Amino acid sequence: MANTYKNYKMDLTDTDNESVYTVPDATTGIIKSILVSEDTGATPTITLTLVDSSSAVFSLFKSQSLAANETLELLTQPLVAQQNEIIKAQASAGNQLHIVISVLEIS
Repeated sequence: MANTYKNYKMDLTDTDNESVYTVPDATTGIIKSILVSEDTGATPTITLTLVDSSSAVFSLFKSQSLAANETLELLTQPLVAQQNEIIKAQASAGNQLHIVISVLEIS
């Protein structure tokens, strides 16, 4: 078994529902941290979902508000994601949010 620490990051430049992290084949992802940072002085919201291998969508955070120039840690406990599951993020406005996901991948 290999343990690898990785991070995945994205500048949410539009309001599309973006795939930020997909768990690789034959891997379990232990998501340790999801940081979201507002960088324009605005007050947007972010929605995070988990899409499982059968394409079912589960809400993790629905319209989570951020204050101007705030950095917010969304997780209070680690989140386990299984092979091929996807973490998606959708911002209420483009070019205002950055997201960084820190993961321990076990394969």
